[in-house]
Amino acid sequence: MIEIQTLTKSFGDLLVWEDVTFRIDDGETVAIIGRSGCGKSVLLKHINALLKPDSGRVIIDGKDIHALDYVDQRRLRQKFGILFQGSALFDSINTFENVAFPLRYFTDKSEEEITETVMRSLSYVNLEEAAGKETSELSGGMRKRVGLARAIVLQPSYIMYDEPTSGLDPQTADEINELIIGMSETLDITSIVITHDMHSVLEVADKVAFLDQQKLSWFGTVEDMRKSDHRELQAFITASEYQIKL
Repeated sequence: MIEIQTLTKSFGDLLVWEDVTFRIDDGETVAIIGRSGCGKSVLLKHINALLKPDSGRVIIDGKDIHALDYVDQRRLRQKFGILFQGSALFDSINTFENVAFPLRYFTDKSEEEITETVMRSLSYVNLEEAAGKETSELSGGMRKRVGLARAIVLQPSYIMYDEPTSGLDPQTADEINELIIGMSETLDITSIVITHDMHSVLEVADKVAFLDQQKLSWFGTVEDMRKSDHRELQAFITASEYQIKL
């Protein structure tokens, strides 16, 4: 479980947001939405301790991640997998080695164990046949799936998705949404999704956190969002790329 308690962050005189408080229960998928520049990615970096808040706490599995020393913080951070917006694959190595990289860096697994684990991760995203492909040979959708295979290869408790459907055609975006749902259900993973894609929110999320006007403006279930009369939230949905009839 992740508890975000009265979090405040500024960069110099620029207030990003203040008093952000919400909880992500085990197994949930929470979408973080809001206008560009509202601090969605900044919040993500606080959850895995890449940034430190001005005040407030992030409690992960009962531990205040920002109060831990470097070693314990790094150990707790390994509970997170991240699918970056641009996938962040290494162009100099092939698909197999991209997925294997965290295993080589963070574990002492044998080559046989690495091969078994990598191929299992690739099977979850339906890309076993692409293990030997160079990164340059992968389509945008395939790159996302390889990035997702790498994100789950250490068997994390949590996955962070940074704009997972950005730049993809609608059919490929739907495939990624299905994988997000599948990861949550099959691997019992808690998911945090940053996205502007309201179609994706409606497909994958259990709850929604809406950042607006330098605060957490709204938080609730997708069903609550459908019925909400929150003016700014509804304006954001209406103005989104997809005109979704709620």
